[in-house]
Amino acid sequence: MYTFTLEMSVRDYECDMQGIVNNSVYQNYIEHVRHEYLKQVGINFSEYIRMGINLVVVRAELDYKFPLTSGDTFFVGLNLRRESALKFAFYQDIFRLPDHKPVLKAKIIGTALNTKGRPEIPQQLDALLTTP
Repeated sequence: MYTFTLEMSVRDYECDMQGIVNNSVYQNYIEHVRHEYLKQVGINFSEYIRMGINLVVVRAELDYKFPLTSGDTFFVGLNLRRESALKFAFYQDIFRLPDHKPVLKAKIIGTALNTKGRPEIPQQLDALLTTP
């Protein structure tokens, strides 16, 4: 069960010479889903930047399970959890449709940096992380 899911499709230009999605493109997919999720819960990434708050990735773990190819449809599932007082993690999975074949499993650890460049989780994000 995921907090948020988004369906997407592979575009031809995302594939490499082997005819499969280039490994770096998966990071674009999961980043897009993180941004869409944050928008849905009322966290405006651009507004945070204007306020001097930067949400940053500090670690990315990606396990590639099965390659996507041009024209494949897939969905990305996302769950957000607190990792420590100053870090949070997005747990994200990609599944090919319609067969739900596992494609990618990712754990993206992030934090927020305040105007002084120091880790500090903003109140709005902190409330989201403490919601069961």
